[in-house]
Formats: sequence, C-alpha cells, structure tokens
Amino acid sequence: MYKIKNVYAREVIDSRWNPTVEVELTLDNGVKWIAICPSWASTWIHEALELRDWDSTRFLWKGTLKAVNNVNTTIKENVVWKSFESYRQLDKYLIELDWTKNKSNFWANAILPVSMAFVDACSKAENKEIFEYVWEWKWYILPYPMMNIINGWSHADNNVDIQEFMIVPVWATSIKEAIRMWAEVFHNLKKILSAKWLATSVWDEWGYAPNLWSNEEAIQIILEAIKKAWYTTDQIKLALDCASSEFYKDGKYDLAGEWKVLDYKQLVDFYADLVEKYPIISIEDGMAEDDFAGWKLLEEKLWKKIMTVWDDLFVTNIERLQMWIEWDLANSILIKLNQIGTVSETIDAVDLATKNDMRSIISHRSWETEDTFIADLAVAKNTWFIKTGSLSRTDRIAKYNRLIRIEDMLWDKAKYGR
Repeated sequence: MYKIKNVYAREVIDSRWNPTVEVELTLDNGVKWIAICPSWASTWIHEALELRDWDSTRFLWKGTLKAVNNVNTTIKENVVWKSFESYRQLDKYLIELDWTKNKSNFWANAILPVSMAFVDACSKAENKEIFEYVWEWKWYILPYPMMNIINGWSHADNNVDIQEFMIVPVWATSIKEAIRMWAEVFHNLKKILSAKWLATSVWDEWGYAPNLWSNEEAIQIILEAIKKAWYTTDQIKLALDCASSEFYKDGKYDLAGEWKVLDYKQLVDFYADLVEKYPIISIEDGMAEDDFAGWKLLEEKLWKKIMTVWDDLFVTNIERLQMWIEWDLANSILIKLNQIGTVSETIDAVDLATKNDMRSIISHRSWETEDTFIADLAVAKNTWFIKTGSLSRTDRIAKYNRLIRIEDMLWDKAKYGR
C-alpha cells in the first residue's frame, strides 16, 4: 500500500513556450517525485480534454492555473492521506471522482500528471526504475525509434502537406547505434538543404521545414541524405504521419502544396504509389478521423504492405479501439498518455492492441517537456516503436538519452527491435 502525503501542482513551460501542469507527489515515507503533463497543438473530438484559463492577460489565453488549482484543491482533498495498492487503484479512484468520459470535470491535464507522478513515486519507493515497476513481461525489447526529420503542415510554416517525415533505423543493433545513424543522416540532410538554398530552420517536432515542390520531393531529399551518410534503404526505412484530418475539407483532401484536391479513392492511390516507389513501412493517419470509407479502402490496399497507424481515430481509447478491432480494420495504433488521461488506461490500450496482434507506437505530443516517462513506458510494455520527435531540442533528446541509459541498465537482458 502507498499512502499519499501531499500533492502539489505548479504551472511550468513546455517546448512551445506555453504553460503546462507539473505535479509533485510525496508519499508518507518521504519519497517524492515530479511529473509533467505534455500538451498538444491539436485535440480531436474523441480525446480527453485539457483545461486552459482563457485569460487574455496571461500567456495569450493559454494559462493553466485552473488545472493547477484543480490539483491543489479538489484532487488533493480527495487523495491526501489515502492509501492505494497500486497506480491502477489510484487511477480508478480519480476516474470515478471525475465521472466524465473525456475527463472534463477535473480535466486531463490535472489528472494525468498526478497519475504519472504516483507511478514515479511508487517505483522509487520500491527502489526500481519506472520501466521495472510497470513491467509485466518475461523479457525486455527496446523499441525502434521513429525519428522525425522533415516537418510540414500544422507543425511547420511551409508548403509541405504531410505533417511528419520520419526515418526508422531497422537494421541497427542497439538504441545507441540507431540514434547515431539518425544523427548522421540528420547532419547530412542539413548539408543537402543548405546546398539547395533551402531552409534549415526547425519547427514543432524539431525537424527541418523547407519549402518544397511536393511531398514526394521531401522523400527524395531524405533518401539522398541516407545515401550521403553511407546507409542503404535496407538499413533505414521511412515512416509518414500524414495528419490528413488537417487538410480534410468538405469531404475532400486539399493538398494545397501540390495544388491538388483529391477524394478518398484518389488519396489512397496517392499513398499506394508512394509505397510502391519508396521504402515506406508506416503511414499514420492517412485518412481523416471519421472518413470511414477512406480508412476501409486504405486498409484493403495497404494492409499487407505497411503499418497503417491510427491515431486520431483511436485516441488511445479502448472503447474506440475495440470497435475498430471488431470491424477488422486496424493493424497499428499510436499511444498517447494525455489522449486518455491516466497511466492505467494507456496501458490497457497497449494490452488490447497487443492481444489483437496490433503494433503499438508510444508517442510524444507536439508540445513536450523534459519528462521522460514515455521512454520507460515503451520499454515496460515492449512496444514495437517509440515516436518522440527530432534530435535538435532537449525536450525530445531527453527521451532518447533515457533510452540509452535504460539500454545500459539492462545490458544483456534486452534486445533492440524485432
């Protein structure tokens, strides 16, 4: 049993210069730990909701003092000096207290950092790492990193429609080697962009954000960087996060950067052509979140060729995940802690996906912090992949460095990838 002595929240700053909620939780044995809630540039209709102050005098309407106050008053009053057998029992208690489906009573950015901080404190109380405390498997498998390298659309101020272009070092032998390979490609990509007089500034996920003639040109430039770094497309594959809900308008997909307006059949053909021509192993959110006909056709055409990753449609919600499993229309899922709002519900989504032979990708959010919880979670749950941005800002690098440290801790008790 773990008894909570104190819970204290404060407003801190995320990677996009906006406030978010940090929670400091102390157990009665003196163990203390801190967790920070990430935030997000886009919230879809099925996600757990975050609370902003909407006060024009602070942080351009984005303050989080109301969420901080929810932790320091209502949540604190209900959990301090209570004992819980595990993080699951605490999460269950918080969910029942909130009682809404989308966490809109206490709000997700108040509940989640309490849930995370309790896991952190309990692991420390047992003299374990977080990944050891949460671990439920017989072995450890370190995830393939999906590494952001070029940004577009809502994550950049450029004319590229696809939101993220990523590389995946599938033939690395360790996390350390995978990160080295990526760094070398990233450096070479900068040289190529500079030689073409293209921008080498970085944006939300901290990948480069050049203006290009087409989405396909972004892929071609990345392949050029892979070759220049002396790697092959057998060693490094590509992954796309299309975020197609962002350019879905009136039943059509507006690829403004290419001056094209496509229906769902044409967009699926567009993806199929890219997969045929390039070493793409994963497409995330290829269709808009409620374009069911589009998703069905995408799965029919590409199911056996690549991972079709669903984020906006599932939003780490086991009820929505179960619905689509029954329709037999999914093979992969993106997992984000703050889409659902507690650690245990996040883990339940991973478990349900694994039980149904789906691949899980533990993911960051676009507005991140130095908190490294998701690195431990990916290792603890043996997920296939982790997606946590680029190699150019510490809010993302912190997660990769945590994976390097975990790899050293485990030594010969774990393997990299499948």
